[in-house]
Amino acid sequence: MTGGAIDIEDLTVAYERRPAVHHLSGGFAAGSLTAIVGPNGAGKSTLLKTIVGLLTPSTGRVHRHGLARRDIAYLPQQAEIDRSFPINVADTVALGLWSEVGLWGRITGKGWQRVAEALSHVGLDGFGRQPIAALSAGQFQRVLFARLLLQDAKLILLDEPFAAIDERTTSDLLAIIRQWNEQGRTVIAVLHDMEQVRQHFPATLLMAREAIGWGPTEEVLTEKALARARVLAQGWSNGHHHSAGRAA
Repeated sequence: MTGGAIDIEDLTVAYERRPAVHHLSGGFAAGSLTAIVGPNGAGKSTLLKTIVGLLTPSTGRVHRHGLARRDIAYLPQQAEIDRSFPINVADTVALGLWSEVGLWGRITGKGWQRVAEALSHVGLDGFGRQPIAALSAGQFQRVLFARLLLQDAKLILLDEPFAAIDERTTSDLLAIIRQWNEQGRTVIAVLHDMEQVRQHFPATLLMAREAIGWGPTEEVLTEKALARARVLAQGWSNGHHHSAGRAA
């Protein structure tokens, strides 16, 4: 399975008239595994939402190379998901089949079998009837990964998938991300744990609204580059922004 390449061309995305992403250019190769890192407010989530199509560029373009909406799976931050909705685990995971069965289509016995297999894959055998409101943060994230497994997308975008999640769950979900990568899917994840990025993500985009570095992780995550990102972020919180020059 290949596909899922994304190219970003001089992209600026403004939020309430302030640029959250500023003149960003670069690409995510098909089948690549990339971490997006940077200080708070660096535009990381904004970039993911723009790639999915939830936000519209102010200038520039996202080239999706023929990827349809159904080819893209997007997992927002947990804080953005309403868990008070009275739905159980199996029904939540089954939403991953919508591109196959349609919004009102019926899920067959084979579909429910795939739901059960996905739950087993994420370590939640027998959880199908539990209400999602009863789950821990780690269990809920496993449910959302099971749903992604059923979506079978070429491009998978994850926004802070390990925030507030226990170590055991994190390592299980990292194993699933590795499998996706081995299957040739393109995976892009917003992360904040630099050690995790160094260990598991071969490519990194370090951004502070603009790209500070984009390429092989060991070349991008230097002390100098991380310091530069912090200085830029400090500049915005003080209300003035000096462009640091275009990053290579």
